[in-house]
Amino acid sequence: MEEKQILCVGLAVLDVINVVEKYPEEDSDSRCLSQRWQRGGNASNSCTVLSLLGAPCAFMGSLAPGHIADFVVKDLQRYSVDLSQAVLRAESSVPVSVVIGNVANGSRTILHANGNLPDVTARDFEKVDLSRYKWIHIEGRNAAEQVKMLQRVDQYNKARPPELQIRTSVEVEKPREELFQLFGCGDVVFVSKDVAKHMGFRSAAETLEGLYGRVRKGAVLVCAWAEQGADALGPDGQLLHSDAFPPPRVVDTLGAGDTFNASFIFSLCQGKSVQEALVFGCQVAGKKCGLHGYDGIV
Repeated sequence: MEEKQILCVGLAVLDVINVVEKYPEEDSDSRCLSQRWQRGGNASNSCTVLSLLGAPCAFMGSLAPGHIADFVVKDLQRYSVDLSQAVLRAESSVPVSVVIGNVANGSRTILHANGNLPDVTARDFEKVDLSRYKWIHIEGRNAAEQVKMLQRVDQYNKARPPELQIRTSVEVEKPREELFQLFGCGDVVFVSKDVAKHMGFRSAAETLEGLYGRVRKGAVLVCAWAEQGADALGPDGQLLHSDAFPPPRVVDTLGAGDTFNASFIFSLCQGKSVQEALVFGCQVAGKKCGLHGYDGIV
């Protein structure tokens, strides 16, 4: 019997990565130390990591015709990501992010153009054969539609025994009020440091204690806090923590959060505990920060 997949719903973009000696000053002319194209987008990145870890996975998001989309699709296929649920939008273009990486201090600045590409909707999701999946992860974007998607999964699960139910996770990364309704959805909720700070919290532990009342019964709330590691809080009320695992030299932090999320999900799918998943997520994310891209994280 074929192993069930992990489905990631969200964005795929083209990242144009420019590495510079220092961030350009206004009205200046600067040379790049290097430039490269790389497929990006949270859900897309998480698919890459899941595939490298050995998990069969699928991507569901909007794509558009053109040479940029061809690059994105070819790269997803290179990592054996199933694209059968991707939705083609003929009248749009694939989003492009221009990333400026500063070697002087390791920072990165992202300029994003969405190309008017609409996100997948609940109607698109109605066509998905849920029986193919053991886990569905949703990158918070068009939250009202995504709540409906997760409600469909909940209804599917009600008619099945626990061993055949789909586990779900959501990522609340952007500090946009409309996304906060996703806190009440999913078996695992990832909340970003940016959202936490926007809401007035000063640490991962403070964030989890302040927000756990928003998640649904039995859920696990997770917050990664860069070099300070990551914390998780579940229904037993025990606050769990993992230190970060920084590489000998930080090379590229782009996608580190997506790497953490994917590794955490992979670990839980392997039957590991939340504590073990926290440590594994931090280990793989740390290793990724020492690499350009993702090849070599395992």
